[in-house]
Amino acid sequence: MKIALLGASGRVGSIIMENALKDGHIVHALLRNTEKMQSQHPNLSFVEGNVLNEKELDSCFSQSDVVISGLGTDKTDILSRSMPGILNSMRNNKISRIITIGTAGILQAKGTPSLYRFQTNESKRRSTSAAEDHLRAYLMLKSSEVNWTIVCPTYLPDGERTGVFRTESEMLPEDGKSISIYDTADFAYSLIHKKDSYRSRIGISY
Repeated sequence: MKIALLGASGRVGSIIMENALKDGHIVHALLRNTEKMQSQHPNLSFVEGNVLNEKELDSCFSQSDVVISGLGTDKTDILSRSMPGILNSMRNNKISRIITIGTAGILQAKGTPSLYRFQTNESKRRSTSAAEDHLRAYLMLKSSEVNWTIVCPTYLPDGERTGVFRTESEMLPEDGKSISIYDTADFAYSLIHKKDSYRSRIGISY
């Protein structure tokens, strides 16, 4: 399988990349600066570019079977600004599957299911700007025709790979406090072929 990977140099994206290469997949990664990437592998190639540039996305997505995005948000709303181009490039390259890393803030609140967690006191973060960027990206995916899954971790320390965690569709597991980058990445990667995860947000925590 050929995987187009965004955010390959990030904490979660780099682990997804390692998993894919270990399993013999071909990984084509889009990076702003390829010189910062130390990993080398015969099945790994890079496109130097920006997720806001659709032509550079096309170069990364060409002949790929699935897109995985470990992109994080920033103060420039990069997630929601890049999503239209990502979706267009997926259409151009006839890719129907995308898995992204989101945030537990955009899951439905258990106490008030009509609201997102970041809109309630279930979320402890004072600033909502990152969650709002994630939310805009989610709503674009939701209104698209692609088979998307958003993996939504709560507090995300480096931690360790335990292989033991809880997941719940559309909500965070009860009293979920944290989840390591390793378990988050492993779970997201495992969803490549799982059709029961299509078009859903999945909360993940210990």
